[in-house]
Amino acid sequence: MAFAETWHVRSRSRECAATGRAFADGETIVTALYPDPESSGYLRRDYALEAWNELPADADTAFSSWKTTFSAPTGNERENPVEKLSAEELLHRLVVEDEDHTENTRYILAVMLERRKILRETDNQRTPTGILRVYEHRKTGEVYLIRDPDIPLDQVESVQNEVIVLLENNGRMPAPVVDEPPASAETQSASSPE
Repeated sequence: MAFAETWHVRSRSRECAATGRAFADGETIVTALYPDPESSGYLRRDYALEAWNELPADADTAFSSWKTTFSAPTGNERENPVEKLSAEELLHRLVVEDEDHTENTRYILAVMLERRKILRETDNQRTPTGILRVYEHRKTGEVYLIRDPDIPLDQVESVQNEVIVLLENNGRMPAPVVDEPPASAETQSASSPE
């Protein structure tokens, strides 16, 4: 893994982790993230509010938890792979790929999506390597843990430009254009038959 503190955590569950009861559309639930000893990542568990309040005192301690509203899936997700990636699709892909050079881009995309009210920051935790921000997708409940890279002000514009290029090119940096130098008169005469 390129950076040990950027993860995509599975989407919201449709049922309570404690009781197994299905959530109702619009119900207030609690989402909790727990350290996963198997993967050095995090596990997500969703609880009905009453089940969360009744967890035993000796239950696992959550890394982060917050209240959210359960929204039943609509089935209207688009499937056309020819369409350009949206900012949220690009963020999802970059988090899954988890390459070092996209850390700043992931953070800018998360902030952009937060401003558009697509993501909301539910928590942030100081870790030995910086601030880890927890974002939740307002509709799907997907959770993203993204390190705040503390981008210097003089670099913000270049990172924003990189995000624009990625969005315009379906999430990939275009190949650099290599200009061929024009053939000189000597080269042309040497290759011309006499």
